[in-house]
Amino acid sequence: MSKENPGALRRLWITLKKPSAKYSLLALLLIGFFSGIIFWGGFNTAIEATNSIAFCTSCHEMRDNVYPEYKETIHYKNKAGVRATCPDCHVPKDWTHKMIRKARASIEVWGKLTGSIDTKQKFEANRFRLAKEEWARMEATGSRECRNCHSWEAMDPDTQGQTIYNKHMAAQKAGKTCIDCHKGIAHHLPREYRDPDE
Repeated sequence: MSKENPGALRRLWITLKKPSAKYSLLALLLIGFFSGIIFWGGFNTAIEATNSIAFCTSCHEMRDNVYPEYKETIHYKNKAGVRATCPDCHVPKDWTHKMIRKARASIEVWGKLTGSIDTKQKFEANRFRLAKEEWARMEATGSRECRNCHSWEAMDPDTQGQTIYNKHMAAQKAGKTCIDCHKGIAHHLPREYRDPDE
């Protein structure tokens, strides 16, 4: 170790302790550090608060339209007692993709503000457009959110039944994603997409 290092460290320490106008650089760094922690904690708390079913159903557009449909599905109630909630299917888990999704979802607030989906009739008139946008998002990500819970490797032919298992394996081989076959798994299909015989 050279003799210059202790001098360099001492000079750095003196610089950090020097007052800027009122506070030392060290005090400003400490204030900045703890302010950053408080901001980051508050930001993450707010983001997680928007990742709850209570938040998702706080507007009547969701509470009165898609939420009752979801409550009739296997994602809400099943023999295993496992429940997938709105963010499980619609919000990525990793931070980067979650922030991108949250930013894009903020555009959806426009529908609330303009009243374009504020009645059952308006919602139904827009259902196909909204569904197509969500299906396209899921296709683009390879149904990433579905795969947080479901994986090809964990599929059991004995539990699924051989016919369904074979269909899943054929879909995997063909490069299909969950949403290719499972549209309408948690919400009613738009009338434009339904079989005319239904």
